[in-house]
Amino acid sequence: MIKVTLKDGSIKEFENELSVMDVAKSISEGLARNILSASVDGKVVGLDYIITKDCEINLFKFEDEEGKDVFRHTSAHILAQAIQRLYPEAKFAIGPTVENGFYYDIDLDYRLTNDDLEKIEKEMKKIAKEDIKIERYELERNEALAWAKENNEIYKVELIEALPEGEVISFYKQGDFTDLCRGPHLTSTKKVKAIKLLSVTGAYWRGDEKNKMLQRIYGITFEKNKDLEEYLHLLEEAKKRDHRKLGKELELFFMPDEGQGFPLFLPKGMELKNELLKFWREIHRENNYVEIETPIILNQKLWETSGHWYHYKENMYTVDIDNEMYAIKPMNCPGGMLFYKSKPHSYRELPIRAAEIGRVHRHELSGALHGLMRVRAFTQDDAHIFMLPEQIKDEIKNVVNLIDKVYKTFGFEYHVELSTRPESSIGTDEEWEIAENGLKEALEELNLDYLVNEGDGAFYGPKIDFKLKDCLGRTWQCGTIQLDMQLPQRFDINYIGQDNEKHRPVMIHRVAFGSIERFIGILIEHYAGKFPVWLSPVQVRILPISDKYNDYSNEIRQKLFDRGIRVDIDDRTEKTGFKIREAQLQKIPYMLIVGEKEESDKTVSVRSRDKGEVGSISIDEFIEMIVKEIEERTNCL
Repeated sequence: MIKVTLKDGSIKEFENELSVMDVAKSISEGLARNILSASVDGKVVGLDYIITKDCEINLFKFEDEEGKDVFRHTSAHILAQAIQRLYPEAKFAIGPTVENGFYYDIDLDYRLTNDDLEKIEKEMKKIAKEDIKIERYELERNEALAWAKENNEIYKVELIEALPEGEVISFYKQGDFTDLCRGPHLTSTKKVKAIKLLSVTGAYWRGDEKNKMLQRIYGITFEKNKDLEEYLHLLEEAKKRDHRKLGKELELFFMPDEGQGFPLFLPKGMELKNELLKFWREIHRENNYVEIETPIILNQKLWETSGHWYHYKENMYTVDIDNEMYAIKPMNCPGGMLFYKSKPHSYRELPIRAAEIGRVHRHELSGALHGLMRVRAFTQDDAHIFMLPEQIKDEIKNVVNLIDKVYKTFGFEYHVELSTRPESSIGTDEEWEIAENGLKEALEELNLDYLVNEGDGAFYGPKIDFKLKDCLGRTWQCGTIQLDMQLPQRFDINYIGQDNEKHRPVMIHRVAFGSIERFIGILIEHYAGKFPVWLSPVQVRILPISDKYNDYSNEIRQKLFDRGIRVDIDDRTEKTGFKIREAQLQKIPYMLIVGEKEESDKTVSVRSRDKGEVGSISIDEFIEMIVKEIEERTNCL
């Protein structure tokens, strides 16, 4: 008798061995039609997996990540099979799933175009309709190598040779196509009906620019055409919101050819960045943080102590100063250690909350750079909190509340994930238990739902990650709270306790924005460049209808400027309609149109970016209205 425990805790008993699909059918035929994969005792498997002993099973549909992943992994194989049919000379590298879809890297002398993608897509749909059975089988290492060499699959040879001795080498066969793959996959091609190939680009084999450049084809698939159409609509909307495009149009930043990966912020971009930092400083002052600034360049000894010299050196920029090696900091944490060690501390001083707007540099590969989302120089809104063990829970709650206030100010929804002790870690069982319990209790007392990522914590401590969702439903990793049991030991920091003995403080690393530059990129796309008034680089533009009203326009400008409002004047000899359209394109929140009537009445004619014509009001009335909107940080979404 085999006992199968389902997700809801119920138990089903079976007399003989059976497949996952058989279990699903025993529950309901409708469920069996909709599931795509399952997990058996935590391992994701295909529907043809045979259950031979008592186990826990969880069945996954397309809306589950595990189901979606198997669906799109199979889609990658259908793509490869279509390419094999159309371009028999192609050699195949790898075809994994990614966050939004899948890709396959191929070695093909013929350069594929968008027209070719349509042809491949058509062949993929044909393969799906053929309802080809997908079968898994295993080979011994020598047999697997023989297969790869016989079929001239040079990349598969390399992959097989890199596998550790004794590793199970599995293959998946669908009709005339066979691929080396760990799996799992669907049992047939028929479910993959809604298909769209998105792009083809270059990619170095294994991401190494010394290797051959392959062609990478990206695709997306769904169970239903309706879902595909919705996704493609969001994709078009995302293109319109691309922060690189809007950053140039709105004159916020650009990437100079002389410094790829090193963004150059223009005056309007700096207004936006400084407003974010002003907000950041306000909330940190409210929460009793002190602000520090640590050196950008520190010597090799420090980075050896922190461990970066041995584990991160390839991502660090180094420099020889007075015959001694130094490094430009890739992160602020070691500098925070120097701050704490600058004088002795008593338990009475803790917690110490030290915040830093720290400039860091990391050597990223040129192929990984992406606007403000992936750069080589950026600003982290770091904070390091040094505390007593019994203060962990309260400090975590304080940080969660601070990050919550930040995200709600911008209109972001978010979810929380807790990552626990990984297999390879430092610290005692007792230390990890205290740390993990502190994080859990803090989240539970705040009534925050959270997902647990077992074993996904940093080797030096557990962490809480904040995944925020923008207006297009995309998820971004920004805020994080990490408990660190390594750096306090490495830097031998301590405090004098009530017993007059030295003790090791507990330390938290945390960021709210993460990278300021990346957060700006997210905001540009979230708002489509239509920032709320308090964030807008230019909050008001004055539009005189002719040169005769320039003096009055300058008088208005000065009054607004004196109240801290960011304002400019468009005094070009253009028609008013043209000036309004220009201001709309620049996404300026308020336009003040000034003519004879306004000058004589000492008023302004107000036009709102979001509401259209507001009407004629006094200058003082307008100033009070916009100042209130700025002070309250009203969100425009």
